[in-house]
Amino acid sequence: MNKIQLGTSNVMASQLALGMMRSSLKEASDMRLLLEKALELDMNFIDHADIYAWKNVAEELYGQVMAEAPHLRDKFLVQTKCGICSGYYDSSYQHIIESVNTSLERMHLETIDLLLLHRPDALLEPEEIAKAFDELERDGKVKYFGVCNMNPGQIKLIQKYISQPLIVNQMQMSIVHAPMIDSEIYVNMTDDHAVMRDGSLLDYTRTQGITVQAWSILQAGWKQGTFLENEAYPQLNQVLARLAEKYNVTKSAVALAWLLRHPARIQPISGTASPSHLEELTHAFDFTLTRPEWYELYLSAGRELP
Repeated sequence: MNKIQLGTSNVMASQLALGMMRSSLKEASDMRLLLEKALELDMNFIDHADIYAWKNVAEELYGQVMAEAPHLRDKFLVQTKCGICSGYYDSSYQHIIESVNTSLERMHLETIDLLLLHRPDALLEPEEIAKAFDELERDGKVKYFGVCNMNPGQIKLIQKYISQPLIVNQMQMSIVHAPMIDSEIYVNMTDDHAVMRDGSLLDYTRTQGITVQAWSILQAGWKQGTFLENEAYPQLNQVLARLAEKYNVTKSAVALAWLLRHPARIQPISGTASPSHLEELTHAFDFTLTRPEWYELYLSAGRELP
């Protein structure tokens, strides 16, 4: 498993992270099997959020595993998020502090390695974020900080007020959902793909030393579900199948390899709850797509080059 440096920190994390957003695990024993498989595959990074698996189930299951197998605590870097509430977003000092304390309690941890603000908050007050981050760092409850789903302007605003560097920005990204790449290819064009929805985020993060984490790496969208075996993407699936046969891997591994091929050194988040599927995904590190193959996959999702 490749290890990458997260942002400007000294943290070395597995390039593939294990995410809990869509976790279908019901028992702590199932999560322990998944975590043990991750360790076997040399994965050391876990992506949580206070809302994952809904009603906080994911963090609670993780906490049960840590209580039953405390020797596993030092094996993983743990990332969690806060800010999404029922019907609103909250980046206030009070909510950040309360969320972190609750997450630590749920997961039976003393420290969170990385805390992310989960969504842009229209009522964001950077001074409150700075106050919360300083307190959490001073008390040893959080080591590093980052954001999710934010554009360069929002990152700049927060960074102006906080003393800690924002080392990651987690964004939705896959072969099908790639507006960050589209707008960099369709520069000054009138096509829909030319619309810049993120403020040239990929270029910005690369110049600022911020790691992009990719979520929903096998998804076409929330309503469409996965693009694998999806009849709406016949050409893409044909190319994925051909390359999977060539490299003797699964189509999902090829789709992951497409993200890994980008020079931004993206950290994809795998949301699988299946140990066997997780192992299949790791074979994406066994090969490197050629430049023509990368572009062929990109175009097969319904795009044309300008």
